[in-house]
Amino acid sequence: MIDRTHLRALVTSAALAAGLLLSACNGDSLSTGAKANRPIPEKLLAEIESKNMDKASPMLVRLFKQEAELEVWKQDRNGKFALLKTYPICRWSGDLGPKVKEGDRQAPEGFYSITPAQMNPTSAYYLSFNMGYPNAYDKAWGRTGSQLMVHGDCSSRGCYAMTDEQISEIYALGRESFFGGQNAFQVQAYPFRMTPQNMARHRNNPNMPFWKMIKEGNDHFEVTRQEPKVDFCERKYVFDAEKPANATRPLAFNASAPCPAYQVSPEIAEAVQDKQRTDELKTAQLVSRGTPSARSRAGIDGGMHPVFASKLPEGEAAIDKDVTDYAVASYLPAPGTVPSHATIPKAPETAPSFSFTSSNSEPMVAAMPAAASRSAPSNANASAGPSEGFLTKLSRSVGLRGSDPEPVAAPAKPAAVTAAPKAKSAGPSREAAKSAPPRVIPLERPQQAQSQTPATAPAPAPQQSLAGAQPAVPANSFDSRWSTIR
Repeated sequence: MIDRTHLRALVTSAALAAGLLLSACNGDSLSTGAKANRPIPEKLLAEIESKNMDKASPMLVRLFKQEAELEVWKQDRNGKFALLKTYPICRWSGDLGPKVKEGDRQAPEGFYSITPAQMNPTSAYYLSFNMGYPNAYDKAWGRTGSQLMVHGDCSSRGCYAMTDEQISEIYALGRESFFGGQNAFQVQAYPFRMTPQNMARHRNNPNMPFWKMIKEGNDHFEVTRQEPKVDFCERKYVFDAEKPANATRPLAFNASAPCPAYQVSPEIAEAVQDKQRTDELKTAQLVSRGTPSARSRAGIDGGMHPVFASKLPEGEAAIDKDVTDYAVASYLPAPGTVPSHATIPKAPETAPSFSFTSSNSEPMVAAMPAAASRSAPSNANASAGPSEGFLTKLSRSVGLRGSDPEPVAAPAKPAAVTAAPKAKSAGPSREAAKSAPPRVIPLERPQQAQSQTPATAPAPAPQQSLAGAQPAVPANSFDSRWSTIR
């Protein structure tokens, strides 16, 4: 029998050995006692005790991009997971949606497992742990990328970056869970909190089929308060699969192969179905009441929690005023030191172009039902043929036409154009690219009015408009400290 002291030594040695192999977040040589072995703060230990938990009990992490918050859950003495603490995320990069390829700046979304070997005590970004991207689902879709971390230093190019003080606590909580016998802790990374309000707001996003798939795992966790068992088959996620009662062989899953015969515990399945029906009804009601779609984030690189952004010069402009479900208030003191090189999320200096090299096309095709796929044509169709206007094809490609069966409030008519249009357009200005409200883009520009119109001339057809449909493109500017990563 190995005693606890020897077990701690073994786990620490394994983490150190793994850390030396990590290249992306590898950097300064440092003493493990200085950072990696720092104890959990006394205040947090008292909170653990007050919530009927043990410091060495299993933990689970949930990440939410839109709200820029990281939750740490721990198993209490009744065997259920309960929320211990919510940490505001100092910086994440990319857009809402999963990571697809090396260099796309996207922070991953999905379910990942963190073992002691993925803990990096020698990170150049204070401390870190590797999320394990790509997982089996990502690999089945041919996704690429490496060294995607949760770390300190408040700088990100595809990672979730905390302050050094925050990652010190999170790292210590994970370390103690390993010392307590947990083989791996689960990370659930979401685009936003999976509420009916957010599902209604983002209903037109082409990533919605993928998000509905991972929402099922969220629902399993929320109804059971247990870490969902995750498997992969047919290039999709499967949660809490069990061997059928009459089966004689253990389940064998392969992310690229057909799913084996499996079942989900009737108790769990019924509870999840009830939650899904309730959420879908609420979502449909919100849409029918005119809940507006989320504004375009075209060209905006990532996010930062308001508790940090509000303390930085020009940071207020980076706060999404439409998001109201923050768990950490922006007026609180910043939890940790924000380094001088930290940058706020903002649009690129040049106006984004209308590019359709979407990073989400494969998962969208995988999960989208036939009816939905007919209403949202592929990227290749977006540029086909001159017989249809480019922006008309653009609106169909991003799912803003014919893809929402629920009734929505009718959009307001654009204001009449009083100034004669210029013969040539220089394209959107830098100021227009940075403006907060969604743009209204005429799909068919009317011919310039003649100086004298005959009284019998028919009235011009009303303009069609597309609001907030700027496509997201990766930002090109970021500090060169990340030149070797992803």
